[in-house]
Amino acid sequence: MQKKIISKKKFLEINISSAKKMSKNKQLKKDSLKVISEADKFRWIHQATWLGEPILNLPHDMFAIQEIIWKSRPEYIIEIGVAWGGSLLFQSMLIDHLGGKKIIGVDIFLPNDLKKRLNSHNKLAKKIKLIEGSSTDEKTIKSIKKIVKNSKKVLVILDSHHSEDHVLEELKIYSNFVKKGNYLICGDTIINFIPEQKHRPRPWGPKNNPHTALTKFLKKNKRFRADKNIENKLLFTCNPDGFLEAIK
Repeated sequence: MQKKIISKKKFLEINISSAKKMSKNKQLKKDSLKVISEADKFRWIHQATWLGEPILNLPHDMFAIQEIIWKSRPEYIIEIGVAWGGSLLFQSMLIDHLGGKKIIGVDIFLPNDLKKRLNSHNKLAKKIKLIEGSSTDEKTIKSIKKIVKNSKKVLVILDSHHSEDHVLEELKIYSNFVKKGNYLICGDTIINFIPEQKHRPRPWGPKNNPHTALTKFLKKNKRFRADKNIENKLLFTCNPDGFLEAIK
């Protein structure tokens, strides 16, 4: 029997419809949250690497970020929370291919050995600008503004300290960099939906986390909405409701 040929447009329409149905399967979503919660005891989200550097994120979420970068074509990406630098390298490859200008990585601690490893990537390293300091410090913000200037093509990824107060302040500050059609990604909102991680205690938990901050932020800021077409297809994600598109 000859296979029926369909267009790419039709193929994607079927995918979007199927993903939407999957997102409404409550048992499946419950099971996926349980998998993430249990697997975290074995450092699942810490296992992936990019060009040899730990990426500290689920591959599903990195593919979502790739889709967002492809769709919005940012000139600049501001990543708050550098860790081991794998995600900086991942993003630098993408914007290099798409003609973007800089990845700005902000962290309170940027060890010399990390800088050395990133610089070893030559061409990609030229796309990366590191800023050591608090994401909410005025000096840090001024440094970022000096780089991005008046660009209307900025993607922001928030993935540092996950307490509600800190994330809410970051959302208020960094949302101003994101213009219509671009994205702000609020990381680790999953903390709100899983049991407290007793295997690695943190100063945040189910009632004090990025999602509770995001909820408060969206009540007052109507410029953003969660892009459910991105989230629906993932099943496994650390960022439920956190892929925000600027609509105004």
